[in-house]
Amino acid sequence: MGSSPIGDGGENPRLIEVGKVIGAFGVKGWIKVHSYTASPGSILKYLPWTLEVKGSKKPVELVEGLLQPSAVVAKLKGYDDRTQADTLKNSRILVPRGVLPALFDGSFYWDDLVGLSVTTCGGHPLGRVSRLMETGANDVMVVEGDRERLIPFVVDVYVKQVDLEAGCITVDWDPDF
Repeated sequence: MGSSPIGDGGENPRLIEVGKVIGAFGVKGWIKVHSYTASPGSILKYLPWTLEVKGSKKPVELVEGLLQPSAVVAKLKGYDDRTQADTLKNSRILVPRGVLPALFDGSFYWDDLVGLSVTTCGGHPLGRVSRLMETGANDVMVVEGDRERLIPFVVDVYVKQVDLEAGCITVDWDPDF
């Protein structure tokens, strides 16, 4: 993909998904958050938040956030009871790409990989990365082509090269699998 971290160069920054709302927390409008960030509490530092609620995006203001032993919880402005907080369940939490930390050479965010073409070491095209999944054991690329393939994102084992500038990923993968 290799697009600019700033976005389209206009007023609308490119938004990156960093977590999701998994439900209400308590009775005073707090929400429970599943963070996709390496350190779960970091999601509270990446502001401003935009929530994608049932397909529509709306900016929200984070009033307070806490890292709990089992999850991150947050209080948003204008959400003052459990019923209001419940309306946000399953919402995606998006932030401008520019607020995320800069990466060192050779590293990338998952969002950078979506849309890249995937080819085997032998040159057989498999399709494009449609999304990535966290499975616990290792991350998995979902590659859409002549059919859907699930390829473990294990660098130097299955993933041999990621070339963001060329827009491709080379994998050691049997095209018949």
